[in-house]
Amino acid sequence: MSEMERIQELVEKESQFVDKLLSEVGKVIVGQRRMMERILVGLLCKGHILLEGVPGLAKTLTIKTFCDSINVKFQRIQFTPDLLPADIIGTLIFDQRTGSFNPKKGPIFANLILADEINRAPAKVQSALLEAMQERQVTIGEGTYKLEEPFLVLATQNPIEQEGTYPLPEAQVDRFMLKVLVSYPKKDEEKEIMERMTGTETLSAKPVISSEELLHARQIISQIYIDPKIKDYILEIVFASRTPLEYNLKGLEGLISWGASPRASIYLNLASRAHAFLRHRGYVTPEDVKSIAPDVLRHRILLSYEAEAEEIVSDDVIKQILEKIEVP
Repeated sequence: MSEMERIQELVEKESQFVDKLLSEVGKVIVGQRRMMERILVGLLCKGHILLEGVPGLAKTLTIKTFCDSINVKFQRIQFTPDLLPADIIGTLIFDQRTGSFNPKKGPIFANLILADEINRAPAKVQSALLEAMQERQVTIGEGTYKLEEPFLVLATQNPIEQEGTYPLPEAQVDRFMLKVLVSYPKKDEEKEIMERMTGTETLSAKPVISSEELLHARQIISQIYIDPKIKDYILEIVFASRTPLEYNLKGLEGLISWGASPRASIYLNLASRAHAFLRHRGYVTPEDVKSIAPDVLRHRILLSYEAEAEEIVSDDVIKQILEKIEVP
């Protein structure tokens, strides 16, 4: 048996839980397949996710349902302007009996964290959360405490209300592996949502996989085969966002202030492997890269004032890049 056949067999066997998990989440959530798959990509790649969408699109319910299906600890933190870093990571409490300070751990000590409306909290709180995301550990007083795996932050932000918000700085947004735009459901999906939510039955998901199985699947992702030509294809996409003229993308000159960072190349490689895993494949195709590229790149390409004036968004730029770069 060749190495490719071995990986394919391994992936087919180990990825069986994917359909089971998505159908269990689907018992509660109608539609939103793209969002569900992207959350799963984040879980498989240890990558945090930023979800952007108007209120009422089941962002919170989807994340809570995933927790129920994987049987891990879920914690929702509602971000508000008066929130303090200690409200997230914890603090030291003085014990009068012993005369010493003991750590009281905050809500960050869970597996799946929903940071609801992250742009409503001030910079100090955002940076405390982002440090925990990056280091996967928290410092309380003089002690350092590791966060349990799987550990994933799913932050949400509302694109319509900008009153009283603190936009995330570009350097901090870059720490999110994916930025997923959550869209409105289709008419037939909304009819189903209406029926479910106004019925008498209480919908909930049961655990279908354990956190150990999920952690094991992460090790399989790193073994998925990615051809050198596809690695070059990823680099071409990222470099085209930095120097569009070199790739004959004249229309983008002046529209991009800053191209994607090296994190884009790393995450595009990882996310493409996870995308192949969701499709039960042991190898990455250019289609995997194309499918996941907008979610990896949309928050990493900074547009100029000229682009904003012309009402051009980063997704328009990514579309042009993907159309121009030759597929291997």
